[in-house]
Amino acid sequence: MFFRWDWLRPVLTAPVVPTLGPVHPQAFTVDLFEAARTAAHSDRHFLPYDKDRRWSCEKEEAVLPDDIVHRPDHTLIPTLSRRGRGTVKVYAYGHRPDTVARAGDVAAELAAMHGAAVARMIRPFGPETRPVRGTRIQLQDFSLRPCPAPEGPVRPLEAWPAAVQETFGAFAATVATDGFAFLWERMQAGHCGPVLTTALGSRIVGAIGPMEIRPDPLGVPQLMPQYFAVLPEARGHGLGRVLWRAAMHWGQTHGAAYQLLQTEIGGASDRLCQSEGLTSLGFTRTDHV
Repeated sequence: MFFRWDWLRPVLTAPVVPTLGPVHPQAFTVDLFEAARTAAHSDRHFLPYDKDRRWSCEKEEAVLPDDIVHRPDHTLIPTLSRRGRGTVKVYAYGHRPDTVARAGDVAAELAAMHGAAVARMIRPFGPETRPVRGTRIQLQDFSLRPCPAPEGPVRPLEAWPAAVQETFGAFAATVATDGFAFLWERMQAGHCGPVLTTALGSRIVGAIGPMEIRPDPLGVPQLMPQYFAVLPEARGHGLGRVLWRAAMHWGQTHGAAYQLLQTEIGGASDRLCQSEGLTSLGFTRTDHV
């Protein structure tokens, strides 16, 4: 085994693994780091529990195993994505004052070496250390409390009348930057689970999905992340909360043990999840180099 857990464990502040993203704390072991490293040598790079398997036949991001820096007091794990013009990320684990500077240097050097246009540094923080900006990792544990079906106009898209269903394309185009243009393509191709939607009048104004459950690294059923948006003109009426509660009800009643969410610190989804009692597992901050 390449990684030493006695070196790595003391510098891990949030359950984030390169190329895999956030994982459940119980699955956050040295084996995941080792699996992410060795997957880079395979043809497809996908691990069985990789959430990106839903979207593609081939993994776009892989660890650069020969460029890992693994020391007793810090670990730097670089990855390379060939998507677009290429992106190098360096995941910086460590408490030394110079860890950030070292990670930035490594990211810049590797981006130049691989011809990548973008170099970034990913820094995890513990739940007690909230950065000014970044992403919060939140845990919804379905064993802690019931998630009843909310009252409100929420249905799977196909349960609405045909005329209402036909407005989803326009909705997806309006919130394309939230990922719905991509999701709409997947839906039309029949390649994803159900999408829960809400409507006002005769048109779709909000959606969350796809609703899918897959096993995590320990084989525990996990509700996968969803795309989530409400049209700007329909906000302020509680529709986002109704959609989110409907999604949690779907996950609980379909056997999911938990869900992990990533929300922008201080954003609407972040405030919603915090008000719904989710557990903060930590934060990540991404910096361009």
